[in-house]
Amino acid sequence: MGKIIAVCTSENTGERKKNNGQGMLLVNHGLEGDAHAGDWHRQVSLLAMESIKKMQDKGLDVGPGDFAENLTTEGIELVSLPIGTKLRLGEEAMGEVTQIGKKCHNRCAIYYQAGDCVMPREGIFIRILQGGQVRAGDIIEVVGDSHPGESD
Repeated sequence: MGKIIAVCTSENTGERKKNNGQGMLLVNHGLEGDAHAGDWHRQVSLLAMESIKKMQDKGLDVGPGDFAENLTTEGIELVSLPIGTKLRLGEEAMGEVTQIGKKCHNRCAIYYQAGDCVMPREGIFIRILQGGQVRAGDIIEVVGDSHPGESD
């Protein structure tokens, strides 16, 4: 079980996100008001504070939202979660892991600053199965997984 540290949105893609402290997760859409939300498999992005700390240890002045993640987490090893893993987010919302990492087609400002970026390797993406309010301080926990070829 882990904790949500920040809930972040941006109006445009390709920019750092602002920590709003809370937000509404919408079924099959993502985080309300975020540029990356929509009807696709990468509705909400998650990055662990432990990953951000690696970049801070390299001397970068970065924090939640700076890697364009929607939810910054702590205490849950995101990259070890298999695709299909179900996550409870706060009291009501439920998501399903759809992608681990991503290919960066354009090097971001973080990459140019540090010569590295953790999001492509350590960020994950989920689609929203059940909507609900999510806030900084809420619990995030694995509630089960499904495997390819199995039905729910």
